[in-house]
Amino acid sequence: MADSKSALAVFAHPDDIEFCAAGTLLLLAEQGWNIHYFNLSSGDLGSFDHDRKATQEIRRSEGKEAARILGATYHESICQDLQVFYNADNIRKVAAIVRKCHAKIVLTHSPSDYMADHEITSQLAVTAAFSRGMPNFASDPPVDAISNDVTVYHAIPHGLRDPLRKRIRAGLYIDTTSTQDRKRVALAAHKSQKEWLDRTQGMDSYLKEMDSFAEQVGKLSGEFQFAEGWRRRLHLGFSAREVDPLHQTLSDYAYLDDNYEATLEGIG
Repeated sequence: MADSKSALAVFAHPDDIEFCAAGTLLLLAEQGWNIHYFNLSSGDLGSFDHDRKATQEIRRSEGKEAARILGATYHESICQDLQVFYNADNIRKVAAIVRKCHAKIVLTHSPSDYMADHEITSQLAVTAAFSRGMPNFASDPPVDAISNDVTVYHAIPHGLRDPLRKRIRAGLYIDTTSTQDRKRVALAAHKSQKEWLDRTQGMDSYLKEMDSFAEQVGKLSGEFQFAEGWRRRLHLGFSAREVDPLHQTLSDYAYLDDNYEATLEGIG
């Protein structure tokens, strides 16, 4: 029997889920959802000290440990850093995971983000979810098409801005204050990234940076100390009617920004 309470996080690199989505996943798990952890890229370029093969193995091990800490099912990466391409082969591979999980919620990157790997991961997640019910679209490996509705949610990009510096707000904010300690432990599993992020992105301490990002999103909400923000994709092609399972499930932890919703309707 298909799992009716399954949430799949589809992100680009090992540690992206911890920055953007881990708190929401943990809260869903507390409500009885099965949660799934899927980074498309192996993270093989993220090291000054190891070659690509060794780096890939290190980051795979770290990702599996982070998924274990979160209580999530781990799914293997399908490509390499800077090779997250929007093509049929990758769509088929992501579609296989969407179908295998019977995902009802898909969490992924912002469609407009500071690096292409993030943006293309978002595109792949969207198309894979869209194709879930098409029996003539063969996934890789082959998994039967599924008929359940799915809702796609896009995270706030790192820096709270799109690549052209426009400020991004969310429609739905999830209070992740109660999960922040566990998010930090899961992120700490990616210990090989400390020096890399310090030297390449000026993050100083990636654990502090994750806390800071969650605090910034919390301030955007105007409600929470720490938060993750989500923008819900239009339901056409994904569900028979407009539904919002993330808000419905986590209503006790959620703040729906009426101003954002009004802007969507063209009345803000």
